[in-house]
Amino acid sequence: MTSHPKSDFLAVMRARGYLADCTDFEGLDEALSHGVVPAYIGYDATARSLHVGNLLNIMMLRWLQKTGHKPITLMGGGTTKVGDPSGRDSERSLMTPAQIDGNIAGLKTVFARLLTYGDGPTDAVMLNNAEWLDELRYLDFLRDIGRHFSINRMLSFESVKSRLDREQSLSFLEFNYMILQAYDFMELHRRYGCLLQMGGSDQWGNIVNGIDLTRRVLETEVYGLTSPLLTTSDGRKMGKSAGGAMWLNAEMLSPYEFWQFWRNSTDADVGRFLKLYTELPVEECARLGALGGAEINEAKIVLANAVTTLLHGKDAAEAAEKTAKDVFEKGGVGDDLPTLTLSVEEVADGVSVVQLIVRSGLAASGKEAKRLIADRGARLDDAPLTDPGLMLDAAALASPVKLSAGRKRHALVQLG
Repeated sequence: MTSHPKSDFLAVMRARGYLADCTDFEGLDEALSHGVVPAYIGYDATARSLHVGNLLNIMMLRWLQKTGHKPITLMGGGTTKVGDPSGRDSERSLMTPAQIDGNIAGLKTVFARLLTYGDGPTDAVMLNNAEWLDELRYLDFLRDIGRHFSINRMLSFESVKSRLDREQSLSFLEFNYMILQAYDFMELHRRYGCLLQMGGSDQWGNIVNGIDLTRRVLETEVYGLTSPLLTTSDGRKMGKSAGGAMWLNAEMLSPYEFWQFWRNSTDADVGRFLKLYTELPVEECARLGALGGAEINEAKIVLANAVTTLLHGKDAAEAAEKTAKDVFEKGGVGDDLPTLTLSVEEVADGVSVVQLIVRSGLAASGKEAKRLIADRGARLDDAPLTDPGLMLDAAALASPVKLSAGRKRHALVQLG
């Protein structure tokens, strides 16, 4: 790779840590330096919201647009019917077209916050691969496209190989996924002049397939760029926490919980996350990430405010910070804490504190909740919880109670 990219986009990708691999760095750099490059990332509609792990790639599209190029957000209305085997131990359960359409409607809200859509040369466009995949005629597709794929080569791809090595079933349906994704890239180039596909490094094989297919069928050159698969410094997959996935849609994860996720980053991750998930200058990200002691907590608040502002707006970030201060500094409950509302019927015979810890999202399972209590990490209204068998009834919940896991994670439980 050249030491100094000519294009602003690749300079940003390298400086901020987005760049894992590129199929032809110099060729892509040249194309980016000589006009508007349309580039896409595909998103299968397996849930109503994307999560923090996906946010990294949306930030790549945002930087692409900010540096004068055209983002394409491709909704996988067609490919979701098949299911991507990458990184999975088992086949996804099949979804109905209505479920897929509902999920796509949920995904659109996040993109609208982070990208500018419209008809201009660098305005983003949202497409759905069902537009061309739903119309495919099977025998024509096998003759025109299938003949370009070697089974031997497809068996060597990590997403396939890992499943077969562990003797886990890989259905013929899933095996077709990489052919359909390759076809997407070729169709996007043919219809919209798309020159670049981006994705996480687990998508490298799928991206290379699309480049090869486009070269063979259309006799033209397109490019691929991958980002590192992000894990936190303690080895966890980015976007996952004890309470479950860190969703981007506010109705699935409150802005306060989202803010809190970033505020709880480990010290070693702060500088890297500032570069990847905010638009603060690289030098400022490095300075904040290098702080130690109590000062690193201020850097975490800067991180939480910046990411929450990008996704949910300035008001939501300020409200989250205020709630955090109310809870941590003043011992109050705050206005914006995650809240579990129970009916009087539910607590008629009493409800266990272990169940409340799980239902409020402070632990992923009853076992984890009991361990939290045993380790003296759980509190009820700021008093240590020591009895995992404690039951709460309607009288105990006459006014809201605050549950805490550690010093940083809190939830309210109240009667509805």
